[in-house]
Amino acid sequence: MNEENKNPNEVLTPSNDFDWEAYASDMVVDETTNREELEKIYDNTMSSIAENEVTDGVVVGMNKREAIINIGYKSEGIISISEFRYNPDLKVGDTVEVFVESQEDKNGQLVLSHRKARALRAWDRVNEALEKDEIVKGYIKCRTKGGMIVDVFGIEAFLPGSQIDVKPIRDYDVFVNKTMEFKIVKINQEYKNVVVSHKALIEAELEQQKKEIIAKLEKGQVLEGTVKNITSYGVFIDLGGVDGLIHITDLSWGRISHPDEIVKLDEKINVVILDFDDEKKRIALGLKQLTPHPWESLDKELKVGDKINGKVVVLADYGAFVEIAPGVEGLIHVSEMSWSQHLRSAQEFMKVGDEVEAVILALDPEDRKMSLGIKQLKPDPWTDIETKYAVNSRHKAIVRNFTSFGVFVEIEEGVDGLIHISDLSWTKKIKHPAEFTSIGSEIEVMVLEIDTANRRLSLGHKQLEENPWEVFAEIFAADTIHEGIVIEINEKGAVIALPYGVEGFATPKHMVKENGSPAKIDEKLEFKVIEFNKDAKRIIVSHSRTFEDLAKVEQETKREATKKASKKLKESIEKTTLGDIAELAQLKDDMLNKDAKKKSVKKEPKAEESEKKETEVKESKKKEPEAKDVEKKESKAKKTEVKEAEVKEPKKKEPEAKDAEKKESKAKKTEVKEAEVKESKKKEPEAKDAEKKESKAKKTEVKKSEVKESENKDSEEKKSE
Repeated sequence: MNEENKNPNEVLTPSNDFDWEAYASDMVVDETTNREELEKIYDNTMSSIAENEVTDGVVVGMNKREAIINIGYKSEGIISISEFRYNPDLKVGDTVEVFVESQEDKNGQLVLSHRKARALRAWDRVNEALEKDEIVKGYIKCRTKGGMIVDVFGIEAFLPGSQIDVKPIRDYDVFVNKTMEFKIVKINQEYKNVVVSHKALIEAELEQQKKEIIAKLEKGQVLEGTVKNITSYGVFIDLGGVDGLIHITDLSWGRISHPDEIVKLDEKINVVILDFDDEKKRIALGLKQLTPHPWESLDKELKVGDKINGKVVVLADYGAFVEIAPGVEGLIHVSEMSWSQHLRSAQEFMKVGDEVEAVILALDPEDRKMSLGIKQLKPDPWTDIETKYAVNSRHKAIVRNFTSFGVFVEIEEGVDGLIHISDLSWTKKIKHPAEFTSIGSEIEVMVLEIDTANRRLSLGHKQLEENPWEVFAEIFAADTIHEGIVIEINEKGAVIALPYGVEGFATPKHMVKENGSPAKIDEKLEFKVIEFNKDAKRIIVSHSRTFEDLAKVEQETKREATKKASKKLKESIEKTTLGDIAELAQLKDDMLNKDAKKKSVKKEPKAEESEKKETEVKESKKKEPEAKDVEKKESKAKKTEVKEAEVKEPKKKEPEAKDAEKKESKAKKTEVKEAEVKESKKKEPEAKDAEKKESKAKKTEVKKSEVKESENKDSEEKKSE
């Protein structure tokens, strides 16, 4: 041993084997033979030690800091006691494995390590322990997430919290720095992970205890147990080696939000066995079954219609559960909370913990059910609805809900009504009620109809004002022009905002401006009403018609002026022609009279016939309805007479008659030409067509008259012959 390892308190005594007398007398002793023998004996006691090898050693000494290990070498090795903390039972004489790091350091000391020796053999030991199902000792070093870190054979193994004990562990820190026995349950060779369990050591024993306890169990049996664990759904009870569960609904006849309202951890309570499963080793327990059901002690005099007080214990969308007594509850359905037909959530009327008064609507002690109502505490507003809300009466209401076809409003609690979308406004075309009002806002209404059987009111808003469409029928009459603004454009057309808040509609073809471009949104233009429908409350307007109709009016004005001018011209021509005819007729008479005077008193048959023809021609002229036809017939008749006179009496014609005829024909031709020139300048295409038709008709008549005259002439010639 080194001197630093000697015990300072040890008392030194002289050795009896030393010859002190010989030493004192300076006697020389020949110890050569004895020394060789001693060295031989000493060498036999020395074992062969090699560095970096694992060997076994014996603990020959210990103190609080270190342990002295003898491995059979010339000196002992010293190892820190911290390397043996996994084995608090280490004592002198125990054999331990050590790793020889060095046979001799600078101080001549043998250097050993127990930790390295364990690490070299640890995986072999761990695998062997898993295969042989051996129990190993481990030192719990610290706490980690979900469990503990355990030193087993120098390897850090994981101890899950659920594997520490069969009972749930609430405080892991109490196990830190403790040495316990474990069973290796899992090894991950790839990641060098080891999982150990302490619970596995006692499960086998507990399993046997469970079988014995379950074999003795009976339904209805009352046992004493300890509250082992509390969860949100129930309580686990330790029945002395086997666990049972009390569901939260079996803790109390009344409603509870959490089991800790009834029991506490480690509390000893009596429970009744409700059911158990031999195969699954499950036991269902009950606590409330140890007391009678509250319905059995309920007042027998309670009946339908009675008023009772209770406490709201549960709220749901469909209603509220009210506790009349512990374990006795009644349901107030949401429809029984208000006379209103507009169903709402129960949370709008009450909250958990409220003390409420209610009326019993239904009572069934056998099924342990009770229906309650609170609206029955107030009078039904529909009993005198026709008096309070008569037809055509005005009221204020609150908007409660929207639909695509109207607005649901509430005049008072329990009195709801519907305003149809068509009854919101006289003038505006509303696509959805949200364009007109908002939920929660106040609106004035008029009662239109009452349906007492279905508890419905038909309401209107626009009826508060007179129907303006009676007045609009005059203001927006057809062909009237108004100023409007384009407020909306879609595929079918455009919506136009007209005066007095009225909206009109224009199709795309009526939205074209005078320059050919279409009208745009927010553009201010003039529109002409082309259709007004009071019943359908529809106004069809057109911007294009405003300038198209003006153009048509101008064309009509020009056409009328042209017709009047042509008519005046015709009248002047007719007057002139008739005057000339009269003068010619007088001239002809004078000529005939002169011829008659020259002839003998006896008139020739031909002369008489000519006079008759002249008389007939004059009469036919007067009988014709139109002046033009008369003129043409007379002119033809004159030409015919002139020709006859030339043929029959060429020698008798006077020079004056020829000159007169020439003058007449020239004058007529000149007037006709002038009239044709004036008419051609003023006449429109339609007038030209009319003149063409008239000229064709006149030519036809002239031809007919010429044919008749020629026939008459032939017949007269035959008679004269």
